[in-house]
Amino acid sequence: MTTAEAPTRPTSAAAHPKPIIEGRRPTFHHILLYFFVLGPFVALVAAVPVAWGWGLSWRDIVIGAVFYAIGCLGVTVGYHRHFTHGSFKAAPWLRVVMAIAGSIGFQGSVVHWVADHRRHHAFSDREGDPHSPWRFGESAAGMTKGFVYAHIGWLFERDETNAARFAPDLLADRAIRRVDSFFPAIAALSLLGPALIGGLWSWSWQGALTALFWAGLVRVSFLHHITWSTNSVCHMVGERPFTARDKSANFWPLAILSAGESWHNLHHADPTSARHGVLPGQIDISARVIWLFEKLGWAWQVRWPSEERLARITAN
Repeated sequence: MTTAEAPTRPTSAAAHPKPIIEGRRPTFHHILLYFFVLGPFVALVAAVPVAWGWGLSWRDIVIGAVFYAIGCLGVTVGYHRHFTHGSFKAAPWLRVVMAIAGSIGFQGSVVHWVADHRRHHAFSDREGDPHSPWRFGESAAGMTKGFVYAHIGWLFERDETNAARFAPDLLADRAIRRVDSFFPAIAALSLLGPALIGGLWSWSWQGALTALFWAGLVRVSFLHHITWSTNSVCHMVGERPFTARDKSANFWPLAILSAGESWHNLHHADPTSARHGVLPGQIDISARVIWLFEKLGWAWQVRWPSEERLARITAN
């Protein structure tokens, strides 16, 4: 296993000098978390009746789609495949851009997101995994509770993953630490940016308000649930063509909306692979973006899957 793969290697508290948990989330930050998660969710729930009485314009759809694409790819290409797993190396300016784009996804700062995800891989579907749906057993009640916990419940746990243990490389990167510190401001921009664009586009306050609702709050919550489904759905149902040490599975209905992240079985079988959708017909938008970065000379040492590698991890 290479150095870049080290963050995903299983480990135990006894074998590591740094603890898994670094402390409790401060009360103020915990209150903000409720706003970040539940605020957009309430907007998503209200979307249908609001659309019935207020309307959804093409302007809101276009703005929302652009911000969705930026935030989604910022998370999948930047937070996940680059920062967490080192699937490719990137120019310093591109690393900053990807960290900012991931922050627009409204899923937490880059350091904490990466630390949580590396911890997930280190203990996937075992004790220590921050969001395994199997933590309450395999009974109907246990799986129902586990699904809810893996999908959203784990976010409200106040124990914080130790970034010094799981993301020391990012803590040592001054530029990334700075982006991490600006997460609240970038998150605010993720909501207020669409409102500003909608207001200027329509030259009206109504245009600003509808863009804030649809392209801001609803878009954020929709992306949240697509991402969270990788933690819940993609560890419970789907196909498992590759050998992994957990219950990760491929769930094709989410492939496009997740930009290729729902080809989750391959990802857990080969975490540093830059492409997750490796079988015929498996669309992986994130991999195409990385391919474009490579062609433009912005990314290099891309870990593309090889036939030999795939043969070793294919399930019998």
